[in-house]
Amino acid sequence: GNRSSQRLPRTHPATPPSDTMADGAEVSLPKEYPEFPGEPMSKSEYKKRLKLASNEKAKAEKDAAKAEKAAAAPKKEAAAGAANNEEADEEELDPTQYTANRINKVLARKAAGENPYPHKFHVDTQLPDFVTKFAGIEDGVVMEDTMIAVAGRLMSKRASGTKLFFYDLRQNGVKVQVMADARNATQYDFDKINNSTRRGDIVGIRGYPGKSKRGELSIFPCHLEVLTPCLRMLPGFSGLKDQETRYRKRYLDLIMNPEVHDIFKTRSNIIRYVRKYLDDQDFTEVETPMMNMIPGGATARPFITHHNDLDMRLYMRIAPELFLKELVVGGMDRVYEIGRQFRNEGIDMTHNPEFTTCEYYMAYADYEDLMKMTEELISQMVFKLKGSFKIMYHADGPDEPPTEIDFTPPFKRLSFIADLEKTLDIKIPSPLESPETNQFLKDTCKRLKVECAHPQSTARLLDKLVGDYLEVQCVNPGFICDTPQIMSPLAKYHRNLPNMTERFELFVNKRELCNAYTELNDPIVQRERFQEQVAAKADGDDECMFMDETFCEALEYGLPPTGGWGLGIDRLTMLLTDTANIKEVLLFPAMKPEEQGGAAAMAAAAAPAP
Repeated sequence: GNRSSQRLPRTHPATPPSDTMADGAEVSLPKEYPEFPGEPMSKSEYKKRLKLASNEKAKAEKDAAKAEKAAAAPKKEAAAGAANNEEADEEELDPTQYTANRINKVLARKAAGENPYPHKFHVDTQLPDFVTKFAGIEDGVVMEDTMIAVAGRLMSKRASGTKLFFYDLRQNGVKVQVMADARNATQYDFDKINNSTRRGDIVGIRGYPGKSKRGELSIFPCHLEVLTPCLRMLPGFSGLKDQETRYRKRYLDLIMNPEVHDIFKTRSNIIRYVRKYLDDQDFTEVETPMMNMIPGGATARPFITHHNDLDMRLYMRIAPELFLKELVVGGMDRVYEIGRQFRNEGIDMTHNPEFTTCEYYMAYADYEDLMKMTEELISQMVFKLKGSFKIMYHADGPDEPPTEIDFTPPFKRLSFIADLEKTLDIKIPSPLESPETNQFLKDTCKRLKVECAHPQSTARLLDKLVGDYLEVQCVNPGFICDTPQIMSPLAKYHRNLPNMTERFELFVNKRELCNAYTELNDPIVQRERFQEQVAAKADGDDECMFMDETFCEALEYGLPPTGGWGLGIDRLTMLLTDTANIKEVLLFPAMKPEEQGGAAAMAAAAAPAP
């Protein structure tokens, strides 16, 4: 029950004080310590006061040393020294004090009639272009006949005397040195600006390209201005490595870790490549609804939302499949959509509740055509982005040896039931829908110690066995083909294998990457398949499909023989950026609330006693 309901009545004042609580825990009573005579205090307060006194003493000694050094310095350096001292002092502030200090500086500039946040600075050169264009300058040469304008964030600042400052300027993941020399400062107040800049500020620079005597490609500013002051203290030079902070504050991750830019550039290039490949084959890119009355097109648990005006429950889409097939019914023979899907399921290293897919539908194609297209698209993309069909992937984390994955076509093919029987040396009874088959698979899972959560339907048992014994054979790309009908309610039956469908899934590094099939276009059979799914849902499998009467009606107008295909963009990006966690390839991944533990504890504490 609630601790408050067990409190004892207040003791009479005459009761002698105790240094032990009712539950036996010792309490530190106030006492006097020799360092602080006449001031009784608890042990924890004593430790705090000792630490404070020690810090104050150290600061006083440091200030005295600074004062001594300043007195010995030449007069002309006094002003610059004061500015440098101020900057050094700031570095010792805690982050809250630092921000307050920076805000006060901004307010002071505003009060003096200055604008700390200018509206515009004309940039004519991006830093990546600057590096490419001027890399060939000879050491020690400054091109004073060439004026360029760049902008970016200052990531470090170093003074060399009072008339030369070195900065690292970063923009678009590229870093360039800035050599601010008073002799070049013809268009700005050198001392004022360089003494007021801080690490993290966004600046605009007009100046000359050149190289230092040591051969460092640099910009020599004639004009330097702060465009946006950074009011918060950036993490130290050791960088930002804490995963939790990196995912929650992606902007800070991007500021501190330039390699993160490369991951998201690769992601963008993957999407661009897929789009170009399909556009070149006369596909039309379309957009379909994100909120639906029925969550169709896949077997997954949906997110539920509510439309106020219509007073209606809606589901976030789990796949765009049914809409895209309706477009093929309407005569759009080649359509695709790249977009977000939402599935109300677990979060782990390879799953996020919202994720990106590409789905395309191609009239007059079957799953054999799609397999050839998949091999071509994926292998050529890997070659274009990585320069080889072979990549190294740290499947077990960055500290373990990498695995080589070879995307050279053609990819390996495994037949779902036939290769499962061959691998396990078993014979699965037929038909798959029978109770005997279900019991056989339960016994097989038990014998092999393969765990399958309830409900233990035949489809779920088969999925578990294939996951443990066939998918693991696909480190290099491999197609697992001919999926049973009971697992593929939207796929067409196989021409040669009874009870199977013309469906394949592409696995790479043992993970599903693509899913495709010859589409079921018989509306009578489709309705039966939906009814089987509804029955399974009633038995407790909440990932099964709803009945979609609208889609069945569309099929009755006639869907041509069609092949349909889906690709997981996030997982492909993980492979091509050598990342093992899906959060690394999502700019803003789903995270638990930071205060969840505390909130839960507070809620539990506030609960009434039983």
